[in-house]
Amino acid sequence: MATVIDADGLVVGRLSTHVAKRLLKGEEITVVNADKAIITGERYAILDEFMARRARGSERKGPYYPKMPDRILRRAIRGMLPRKHSRGRNALHRLEVYIGIPANLAEAKPETIPGAKKLPQRFMQLGELSRILGAKI
Repeated sequence: MATVIDADGLVVGRLSTHVAKRLLKGEEITVVNADKAIITGERYAILDEFMARRARGSERKGPYYPKMPDRILRRAIRGMLPRKHSRGRNALHRLEVYIGIPANLAEAKPETIPGAKKLPQRFMQLGELSRILGAKI
């Protein structure tokens, strides 16, 4: 059975480092409520950064940046893993990220992560960012 982590109100970077370390140790982790995770900083700076990322490259060649909140969080975790080595690839295969809580995980008790729930003054939820980027959630 995979460990369930609720991302509601957690800072994306702190959550990602915690999850990446546990994945490298061999745990299977499921992250729920990815759309309620937060990115810290000024709203316009966050939007400028993500818009610039999405505009970079071309549609044919990439790089491809996600719009959906579960994919944004998964990519943040992927960035903290040695994904070009088998150890990192296997760790990434042990990760599942969901928007909301799926029906099969409704009874599971989510785990809390100490230190990842500091609510800063300026932040933006991943779900809100995704809607601005054009995702239909």
